[in-house]
This record gives sequence, C-alpha cells and structure tokens, in this order.
Amino acid sequence: MNPLDMLLNLVLGLGLGTLGGLFGIGGGLIAIPTLGVLFSLDQQLAQGTALVMVVPNVLLALWRYHQRNRIDPRHALALATSGFCFALLGARWAVSLDAERMRMAFVGFLVALAFYNFAKVFLRHGGGGTELRHPWPWLGALGSGAGLLGGLFGVGGAVLATPVLTSVFGTTQVIAQGLSLALAAPSTGVTLATYALHDHVDWLLGIPLAVGGLLSISWGVRLAHSLPERVLRAMFCGFLLLCAASLALKV
Repeated sequence: MNPLDMLLNLVLGLGLGTLGGLFGIGGGLIAIPTLGVLFSLDQQLAQGTALVMVVPNVLLALWRYHQRNRIDPRHALALATSGFCFALLGARWAVSLDAERMRMAFVGFLVALAFYNFAKVFLRHGGGGTELRHPWPWLGALGSGAGLLGGLFGVGGAVLATPVLTSVFGTTQVIAQGLSLALAAPSTGVTLATYALHDHVDWLLGIPLAVGGLLSISWGVRLAHSLPERVLRAMFCGFLLLCAASLALKV
C-alpha cells in the first residue's frame, strides 16, 4: 500500500470514527458496507477488516461516554459477559457461511432495525430516564441476543442493544448508546480474533482506518451529547437505511 492510499484510508477512518462516536457503534456499521462497495471486499472480509477499527474505537468511545454519563458496572458486566460468550458462537458461525447470503442477510438486518427505530421516533412515549425499567439481571438476556448477532454480522451487537435499551428498559438514547458500547467492547474483540484466525482480515487496510477513528471518535461523542433526543434517534434511522442501501446496490 502506497503512502497516498494510507492517507486516504486515514481520512476515511476519521469520518467513520466520528459517526461511530455519534451513534455509539464504533464505526463498524458503516465501515462494513463502505469496505464492500469501495474496496470490493466480500462480506466476511469486510466485516473482519472493519473490526480492526471497531475494537479500539469502541474502547475509547466507552470511556468518553462513561466520563459524561457514569455507566453502572453491574449493568455493563451483565451485558458484556453474556455478549462475549454468544459473540464467539456467532463469529464461528459467520466464517462458515456463504459471503453473498451474508451480505443480503446483513441488508435485511439493517432495514428491519431502521424501521423499528423510525417507528420509535414518531410513537408517543414518556421519554427515557437514567434508571432501568426492569431488573438489571435481564440485561444478560439482551447481551446474549445482541452478542450473537454482533458476532454474526461483525457489528458488536450495539445496533441491536441500543433500541432495546430505550424501548424495553426505558433509558435515554445517550445512556443506551453508552451501555451498548459496554456490551460491544469484549464481543468485538473475540469476533476480531475469530475472523483473523480464518484469514478474514485485511490488516494493511484496517490499521489506517483504526488510527483515523481513534483521532475522531471523541468528536462524535461530544456531538451526540449536544443533540436533542428525537434528532439523534432520527439521524440513527437515516444512517441505518443509508448503510443498507449502499450494501444492497453493490454489484
């Protein structure tokens, strides 16, 4: 890889890192379709390469969210432990699947998630709070499902956990995104290791993305805390649909 390519990948990482901090997802959700479309990587290779950026970005974003809204260690541990175990199962499953079927399944996953979040923007509700609506051990069930899908699709489970935390557990969008990062931190690590062991990672492409993401993710976190709840949720919906469309149109 020549210096110009590395610089362009670094700039791309800056943009992805900002979006990852804004939506509390580490940047992987948009990095996967971006790598598939711009670099013609197959689905598993795109997911594995995106994780090189996602893992350090998630850790930094988690710290930034914790600085602004303290994350309860019990809640984080319940999500992280179950998420880790089921992410390992999901990742092992993913590396054995057909790449084209994986791509279309990922598109369907994004569209369903976007419409669910879009409905939440317009449905009347009492607003989220800082306390959980249900006992915290139930977070283990959420971590299991989110971890399995995160391992399968290489997104750390945060995109699934965030809407469930706001709708079922009654948290605000910002608190949900912070807790989702706690879930994603260990699960993305084990998923990256699994993909790497099966040669589904392009390290030369992933490392510049990771550096760019680390330089910019704090900007996204700061922006997330400055936006109104409804605006942030609507932006998240549009973001999901854009990712789905770009990946579905890949030829």
